[in-house]
Amino acid sequence: MESMSFQETPVPSDEDEAFYVHCRAAYLAVFRSSLTNISSKQQLCRALQQAGRNPTHATLNKYWTPRTSKLNFDEFFEILKSEKKTEETELMRAFKKMDVNSDGYISHSELEKALTTRGEKMTTEEVNAIFSMADINKDGKLDYAEFCRLLMSTVEQCQMAALERLEANAKLKRQNFGSQSYSPPKSSVSSAAATLPQPPETPRAESDTTLKKDSRSSSRPSSARSRRSSLSNSITMTSSTNKASKIPEPSGLQDWHHSYMKGCFFLEDDGSISSLQYQLHLPQTTTVYLTIQPLSLSHGLDLPSSWMTVDTALFVTSAGETKEDSTLVCFTETKEKEKYVWKGELDAGTYYLLPFTSGCRLKKRSKKSLSIKPIELVYRTDTGELDLTRELREVLSDIFEVIDLDGNGLLSLEEYNFFELRTSGEKCDKDSWAVCKENFDMRKNQLTRQGFMELNLMEATEKDGDPADLWVTLEAMGYNRMLELVEACPVQLDVHCEGTQPAIQPLSLDSGPKLLIQALQKSITAKTGAKALRGQDNVFIYTYRGEHRISSLIANKANQKVTVHVNNEQSRNCCSSRGMSVFAVEVPARTKLVCQHTLPINERQEWTYNCVESMLPGT
Repeated sequence: MESMSFQETPVPSDEDEAFYVHCRAAYLAVFRSSLTNISSKQQLCRALQQAGRNPTHATLNKYWTPRTSKLNFDEFFEILKSEKKTEETELMRAFKKMDVNSDGYISHSELEKALTTRGEKMTTEEVNAIFSMADINKDGKLDYAEFCRLLMSTVEQCQMAALERLEANAKLKRQNFGSQSYSPPKSSVSSAAATLPQPPETPRAESDTTLKKDSRSSSRPSSARSRRSSLSNSITMTSSTNKASKIPEPSGLQDWHHSYMKGCFFLEDDGSISSLQYQLHLPQTTTVYLTIQPLSLSHGLDLPSSWMTVDTALFVTSAGETKEDSTLVCFTETKEKEKYVWKGELDAGTYYLLPFTSGCRLKKRSKKSLSIKPIELVYRTDTGELDLTRELREVLSDIFEVIDLDGNGLLSLEEYNFFELRTSGEKCDKDSWAVCKENFDMRKNQLTRQGFMELNLMEATEKDGDPADLWVTLEAMGYNRMLELVEACPVQLDVHCEGTQPAIQPLSLDSGPKLLIQALQKSITAKTGAKALRGQDNVFIYTYRGEHRISSLIANKANQKVTVHVNNEQSRNCCSSRGMSVFAVEVPARTKLVCQHTLPINERQEWTYNCVESMLPGT
């Protein structure tokens, strides 16, 4: 059932609104637009400082790792939620530990000893500079209570200045990429922790802003509500998991021609999801039965693999010479247990197979395992020789299973290079492969499972047992420090053809991400009509309602960017690819962007999708 209604948009609580505005003001104090990414650790530090934080080197290194190349506003917002402001009481407690006389003062020597020998050690010059600024009375002693008050006042003044700049600058106000119109808050507030925002599509295609919102009623002035409601357009859809129409498996399928290929979705540091693409060649026109499903790696003794509930899909496009020449042919819409299925006739020719997952169930997890002692990867035998632990061998065997794309039990140079590019960013050339053949177990010029183990053991031995490089490999393949596969989802593609033998070849197309975005957008716009936001002639919402997934797209046909506020709070038993119920999307001029994907949390229960989209004022 679908219904459209116009109603007043629910508004965020004052507390959430104040926090979000502070975050926005801090970001725009450093950058000119929400579309600008943080591109260095120094920029991250400046933005955090503008938000009243005082990040340590350890804090910055936690969020800006050697693999980080950029952070967008979404990620900055989540960092700010995790990094609470230093309270005056905490500062006082730290200074009192240095105050050996308990007289409310700290001498230069006491401060220097504390700051140059503990924690993140400072230089003597840095300590002198701090003391020079903090010794207000110039009596050689630091009145740390007065210093704390001064410091907190400076932080507050910095935040208020950022807010005033945002309010006063009309251009920035037109950019207003927050979730609502606002008045500068009188005081700063904290917010509840939230999961990291997820990409609207795979791969990530745009910068946008997000806001976690609780269910408390708003106490905002009625004038603010009227401004919002005058721009609101609400669309309510209800969908349940009653028996959906299914595509039965063709009779005699075991007699059809069959090819299959394995692959894997990987969750990247920036929250986007990547995978290989594939090329399918059909010598003649034929009926095709196409499926994609998560690949179980359980060994019979354990529970089913945790990623088996991850949603998958396969988009089939024509293989044109350029992405403009490539067109969407079909995609898997029906689900049979873990399989996502399409059946129909395809003409003879060459096609691209583009795997997709929504990001609703494959998403970033908390890093709790970092505080737990990691599992041992190597050990020394009774004779003093290094060897791989049983736990590592099991994981390496699973990795071998995933990268053995054609499932023949051997790794070709091409398959091994997909693994090398994923884990090290480099390829193994034919000369190096010949060296591997001399040192490790191979068959038919392909690496066996045993040879793969030997290769990893050699790398560990060369490092004298240091597991650092092994951990880089494991984490790149989606494993955490407990050797759990948490940031990847292995998959299997099967192509059955009634009248001809299909041929599948793995690819890593430079244009693959763009092709997928194009196909995904087409799958949404081709299946549903556009609904204009009320009062807007150039901004349209498309909502695709499939059997097991709902996806929405925003089309901005105007000559300037717009910001659309999205509220899912009235949805029930729903999981959004955004990871939160309230957010805003900034859509550049004359651009289409996928807004979000939604799946049921519990597929056995009824689920209700209720989304309200509205324009933000000033856009």
